[in-house]
Amino acid sequence: MTQIRFDTKVSASASEALEPHVRPLYDAPGSRRMGIVEFVHVERVQPAPGSEKEPNVKVKIVGLEIPTDEQEGAVREAQRFLHLQRTARGTLDDEGRMELDESTIRLTGGHLAYLETARLRAGLQHWKAYADRLVHGPDLTLSEVRHEMQTVAEGLAAVLLAARGEGD
Repeated sequence: MTQIRFDTKVSASASEALEPHVRPLYDAPGSRRMGIVEFVHVERVQPAPGSEKEPNVKVKIVGLEIPTDEQEGAVREAQRFLHLQRTARGTLDDEGRMELDESTIRLTGGHLAYLETARLRAGLQHWKAYADRLVHGPDLTLSEVRHEMQTVAEGLAAVLLAARGEGD
């Protein structure tokens, strides 16, 4: 699996953004700061075939902004939402509706938009995995392909209809 490595040097702009936080971080061991970061690919290492080394990509921080105390809540909320979107999981019930798992529901904190985003993400993830199994599975006849595409279409329709409140 390809590894990521961070260049220890940051851009002048990122360094400037960090400057006011250096002393407070030094003075308070274990303290934390949130930030919005942008990094760029600067180098890649592709080991020779048969080598036991892992390929890796080196990135450099080129943009960084640290929120103020007043802004931190909004940045944490964005981080929470991105995490939810990346990790949303669920299963299909007997009628083809997406049911989110408990850990995903807990991450939403009761926010309806988050619940819906997580449900849609989990539904799309399920049908993508289903389509991937079809693509990489055994050869199918045209009739079988049509049947499987109909299954995918109906599954996606169920996800979308439930999103609009029409699935009940």
